[in-house]
Amino acid sequence: MALAAFASVFMGNSLEGGLLLAMFNLAHIAEEHFTSKSMIDVRQLKENHPEFALLLETCGDQSAQFSNLCYTKVPVHNLKVGSHILVRAGEAVPVDGEVYQGSSTVTIEHLTGETKPLERTVGDAIPGGARNLEGMMIVKVTKSWEDSTLNRIVQLTEEGQLNKPKLQRWLDEFGEHYSRVVVALSLVVALLGPFLFKWPFFGNSACRGSIYRGLGLMVAASPCALAVAPLAYATAISSLASKGILLKGGHVLDALSACQSIAFDKTGTLTTGKLMCKAIEPIHGHSDVPNDFSSNQGCCTPNCESEALAVAAAMEKGTTHPIGRAVVDHSVGKDLPVVAVESFECLPGRGVVATLSGVKAGNSEDELSKASIGSVEYISSLYRSSGESEQLKEAVKASAFGPDFVQAALSVDKKVTLFHFEDEPRSGVCEVISTLRDKAKLHIMMLTGDHESSALRVAKAVCIDEVHSCLKPEDKLNKVKAVSREGGGGLIMVGDGINDAPALAAATVGIVLAQRASATAVAVADVLLLQDNICGVPFCIAKARQTTSLVKQSVALALFCIVFAALPSVLGFLPLWLTVLLHEGGTLLVCLNSIRALNSPTWSWLDDIRQLIDGLRKHISSKLKSSSSNYVANAVPL
Repeated sequence: MALAAFASVFMGNSLEGGLLLAMFNLAHIAEEHFTSKSMIDVRQLKENHPEFALLLETCGDQSAQFSNLCYTKVPVHNLKVGSHILVRAGEAVPVDGEVYQGSSTVTIEHLTGETKPLERTVGDAIPGGARNLEGMMIVKVTKSWEDSTLNRIVQLTEEGQLNKPKLQRWLDEFGEHYSRVVVALSLVVALLGPFLFKWPFFGNSACRGSIYRGLGLMVAASPCALAVAPLAYATAISSLASKGILLKGGHVLDALSACQSIAFDKTGTLTTGKLMCKAIEPIHGHSDVPNDFSSNQGCCTPNCESEALAVAAAMEKGTTHPIGRAVVDHSVGKDLPVVAVESFECLPGRGVVATLSGVKAGNSEDELSKASIGSVEYISSLYRSSGESEQLKEAVKASAFGPDFVQAALSVDKKVTLFHFEDEPRSGVCEVISTLRDKAKLHIMMLTGDHESSALRVAKAVCIDEVHSCLKPEDKLNKVKAVSREGGGGLIMVGDGINDAPALAAATVGIVLAQRASATAVAVADVLLLQDNICGVPFCIAKARQTTSLVKQSVALALFCIVFAALPSVLGFLPLWLTVLLHEGGTLLVCLNSIRALNSPTWSWLDDIRQLIDGLRKHISSKLKSSSSNYVANAVPL
């Protein structure tokens, strides 16, 4: 543009040269405005997060109390886990924590897109960045600033915008070579035009000169429009972040749009994950297993049910697994024997093994007992005798509580007790599955480590036809690889636990529910859903397809604008200022097309038309109502 402007001045067209630079600068101001709109969500989060916190001071073992508030204003980066902070009405919670004292209503709409205010009271978790609408709370810090929700949103969104997708990397590389080719072609037109087409060098009243035509080609074919074509990626990442969906790069959008299959974990993903222990049933190895097993005191102390619960609760203390949490919750408030864990080993996807004291082992209470808790298949595999293993499986099948519950087995010195848990599907899951099947046209399956009857019960409730049950982590991994290899197009894996981590890493795209996900699952996933449900999955896939379609449109539009401006300019039909106007107008059109990624995604062009008509109808209706109210207000009474 600078070369074209100086050349115009040199050829005596100083007004045209000044007009070129003016239009070029105005167009780039507009481009910067559209680009900034794609980044505004992240900027707002960074600008609105609190830089300081009110750290409560305590003396010795004294806990923080409203009756004696003494606090110091400290930077949020200096807050330590376990410290207590004061959050007043209208303030934002600086880091992740849990309510220690008080209660209030908070909003997390700017973090997750959840518009409904949430009630928070003592013991409730509260994410960093949540805004306190009323009341005053003392919050116990559970995560440092580096690990808090708000910082993670900002960090992952910025990283996602910097991680360029394949098309953008190709356009960046192509642009360097393309610019050299354009300059070379412009020189060819300027220097060889007089010899090939009898054009004058500097032009006259009858014909534009070859130098003027060469400058027109260089301006028209400048790759500005191509350079901003991938703007839709950054726009979509910001749009998703405002809904509580974090992506680890623009390449994830391309991968999501190409996938043809999706697999869901069951517990905690399709279901609430909040298991409730419904029954504890001794089934194998006990001295006697009557129907009323609570009176069975021959082999356990004080009885089989209480001893099994005490052992399981001791082994699962501090766990994050839904079954372990349910066992610990069920043990609260009950008079149970004291059991101490001497050694402990966690086997992901299988269970837990521990050595215990306080449990009667054989004929002596002083000996250490060996206990294992996990799936029925895992406990059965511990028996060296195939006959005894089959006997245990038959006992499980003959359970008085049937096969519909989620089951876990506890083995203490070969005395096996069965725990029965109830887990319900999440609300809205059926609509999610229906949308993915009917609109996204995805092949849907469930991958779970639970036994077949429990898996089929949930699958029927959420309308999933293909179920793969009794899967260990390596089985899930192999299944994901097989589907990705055979089905073509790639596979999306949705999960949350450490058992899902290998499958999440191997899938084309791994999606996790970040609020309850293990650290390993979060580390390997490509998409984090900050809301505690899977309703964001269809939105994310629809947004990915919308974005890739917009990028392709933008590239096609940029190429069309280049040809549309370059060809007439070389043929001498366009003055240089009009060439610049067409070129920059094309760039602005590409920007406008890219920021359409801020709109709600649809599944087809028919949905786009309906959305446009609905928007126009609402706009016209609001204008008519406004005009009508103004007319009534301005009417003069008789």
